[in-house]
Amino acid sequence: MRRRGGKKVDGTGGQDEQALGRSRGGFGTKIHAAVSGLGLPVRLTLSPGQDADITHADELLDGFAPAVVIGDKGYDKQALVDAIEARGGEAVVPTLKTRKVQREIDTDRYKDRNLVERFWATMKVCRRVATRYEKTARNFLAFVHVAAFMILLR
Repeated sequence: MRRRGGKKVDGTGGQDEQALGRSRGGFGTKIHAAVSGLGLPVRLTLSPGQDADITHADELLDGFAPAVVIGDKGYDKQALVDAIEARGGEAVVPTLKTRKVQREIDTDRYKDRNLVERFWATMKVCRRVATRYEKTARNFLAFVHVAAFMILLR
């Protein structure tokens, strides 16, 4: 009987390294994207399905000084808002209903969040992005980049 390979001695290997994880929807991978004001991809990263979106926000913003950062309620964290404002940008992230202090946001700018939704609609036309066929995270991310390049070339 064959055993499944576990983590190596140095802690590498396993499902987390391949950006696979369990979430409410089942076994899967999350793709995090930073999109420009024209709806074009700027940065793409992968994470296991159970990771929260807010944990990858710094990675998406690293090396950028955007004028405006628009995110949904999943990115509601005061430390992230402070980091965006320290870079000279405006954070358009609505607060959760459960917060005692509600942040005011520009509702007209928040409507531009549909640029990200339209980006994902065009990405998921490519079936290999919508349903992950590749075993390794490296190969899957490479194909996600190929699909993003196709959007850039339109």
